[in-house]
Amino acid sequence: MSRLFFNPGDKADLFHLAEGLKNEFVIAVRGTVTGRIEGTVNPKIPTGEIEVVAEELTILNPSKIPPFNLTELQNPDEMLRMKYRYLDLRRPGMMKRITLRHRVAKAVRDFFDHEGFLEIETPSLVRSTPEGARDYLVPSRVNPGKFYALPQSPQLFKQLLMVGGVDKYFQLARCYRDEDLRADRQPEFTQIDLEMSFVTGRMC
Repeated sequence: MSRLFFNPGDKADLFHLAEGLKNEFVIAVRGTVTGRIEGTVNPKIPTGEIEVVAEELTILNPSKIPPFNLTELQNPDEMLRMKYRYLDLRRPGMMKRITLRHRVAKAVRDFFDHEGFLEIETPSLVRSTPEGARDYLVPSRVNPGKFYALPQSPQLFKQLLMVGGVDKYFQLARCYRDEDLRADRQPEFTQIDLEMSFVTGRMC
């Protein structure tokens, strides 16, 4: 993204149109790319040494002013963030967390794949099993009065896979537990599940 320069002496009408621009406006600009004059260079951005001297400006779509600054480091009010979640996700801190989660998941998959594990996705709608935590229940439309359970974890399927000959299995599993909240657990969360057969000195 480059800095735009509108010359009030050369194209006054264009300059006055640019004065009405606000954050989040979508615009199209035609102009000449030039080097910035000494003292205006910004080494903190990739395009900090150039600017575009505008010759034409078209406002493709105006926009209302966002309810909070998308570049601020301080968090806006929590309820305001949730109301405008699609804007909150664009903030640098949120995008950094999303990217980090992606990279962690990729590193996990790369590691286990290199070690000979198979990633196998297990069902989310199952019959309830007698385990410690309470299941969330999902009513079935095609079977009135019947319910599916959202699994606490794919433990049952891991055991089936081991007996079925899958010696090394892993999954980034979605788990659901209808229980009191804890500092490290939500009603819905992700965990790394794995199972191995005939494990000796090394993990693999």
